[in-house]
Amino acid sequence: MNLSEGANKSKKELPNKSLLLAVFAACVGGTFQYGYNISVINAPTKYVQNFINQTWMQRYQTNISQGGLTLLWSTIVSMFTLGGLIGTSVGGTLSVKLGRRGTLLANNAFSLTAALLMGLSSTAGSFELLIIGRLLSGMNAGIALCVQPLYLGEIAPTALRGAMGMGTSVFITGGILTGQVMGLKEILGKEEYWPILLSTTCIPAFLQLLTLPWFPESPRYLLIDKGDEESCKKALRQLHGLADSGDALEDIEKEKNNLVGFQAKKPWELFSDRSLRWQLLTIILLNIAQQLNGINAIYFYADYVFGQSGIPMDKIPYATVGTGACECITALTCGMLIEYLGRKVLIMGGYVLMSICCVFFTLTLTFQDFSPVFPYLSMACVFAFILSFGLGPGGVTNILTTELFTQNTRPAAFMIAGSVNWLSFFLISMVFPFIVIGLQQYCFLVFLAVCSLVVTYIFFVVPETKNKTFVEIQNEFQSLKTNKFCSSDGAGTILLSTSI
Repeated sequence: MNLSEGANKSKKELPNKSLLLAVFAACVGGTFQYGYNISVINAPTKYVQNFINQTWMQRYQTNISQGGLTLLWSTIVSMFTLGGLIGTSVGGTLSVKLGRRGTLLANNAFSLTAALLMGLSSTAGSFELLIIGRLLSGMNAGIALCVQPLYLGEIAPTALRGAMGMGTSVFITGGILTGQVMGLKEILGKEEYWPILLSTTCIPAFLQLLTLPWFPESPRYLLIDKGDEESCKKALRQLHGLADSGDALEDIEKEKNNLVGFQAKKPWELFSDRSLRWQLLTIILLNIAQQLNGINAIYFYADYVFGQSGIPMDKIPYATVGTGACECITALTCGMLIEYLGRKVLIMGGYVLMSICCVFFTLTLTFQDFSPVFPYLSMACVFAFILSFGLGPGGVTNILTTELFTQNTRPAAFMIAGSVNWLSFFLISMVFPFIVIGLQQYCFLVFLAVCSLVVTYIFFVVPETKNKTFVEIQNEFQSLKTNKFCSSDGAGTILLSTSI
């Protein structure tokens, strides 16, 4: 009897096959594209710059200045960030009007148009098409980063919400790794292939258009936003199986009853809602920290460290692929651990390990020339930092954004979190070169401070959300904050002392 119950429990903890396929369909055309477009632009850098110079010569019969070339290349690269910010700002609104699945499907229009423009840029002799294409790719990524975690969090059962939500991180790192591999000279890394390389972003878009229509809209969206109970039941049966759909429906109905009379909130309305201030502060700080924690600095120093370790220059791209594979494997590991260890342990553990890596990396870079051992220790620090990032901050941040809010505030929360993330991404892109020039290897002491402060904040403020419904998380968050900022009088009456 006990063995039978244990087997049934184990079976229940495994996701339905349809649920796994739905996660794949949502992610392959979603955050996979974000990761892919971040890394795929690196391989053809020199080739695209040559193309800009040749085009300029054909138009104006003179070579473009070095400053002008740098400006145009920086514009092509940074347009992705601007597009991401635009996409995030409209993603939440679209997810309410078109639904989560509907928005993801419509979002592929940006990706396909971007692929067409970038693929034709060389033939048309127009670097302007690259600029527009990168802008549209960024819009696609911004919408995907806003809406896909929403969809994953809402289709997953409570006990598997963290593991399914890790699909966002797994596919981002998978996209980065795929972009690095596609940019190798043996595949599409030769000069004549760069337009094809940039246009391959259409492949995941086509994959999503072929697969996602077979899976249902978010059950929570169907019942809470649309009031369509029959479609909700049908979606739950497909995603969770007949046996588990009843419990999921009961959970959704509880959340719906708690939100009777409430409409979906706009981002600016969240700032004026005192009951959400700590949740809002949490996602803002975590999304800022995700960009300012030093992961970009690690990738910046990676080539230098690999070169110092004796890796030939023409082999460094293969070592870089190794860093991408390392991050991808760690994201998968985090997905397997998150339902056992919990969100709080993983994200705190990740930041603690990153803090330690910052100290050791600063020391190994400082003493780089003292001993032939130090370059290898620096290389170990690179991989250790990437592993630590993927284990916690890289994957858990988006999951917490999903879990700390209810149905009527979640889309607006993702718009705020996404905007903060993209603005921080833009800021670090602009300021980071000057930080490195000014502080050199000591820049990691700045990142040490960021990581340490985030660990302290999470420890004192953020509750564990593992195996809890969205309503339970909201209630615990409120009671936790009330306990922190309340004091008891002699009669046991709770008196508010301060508020944020």
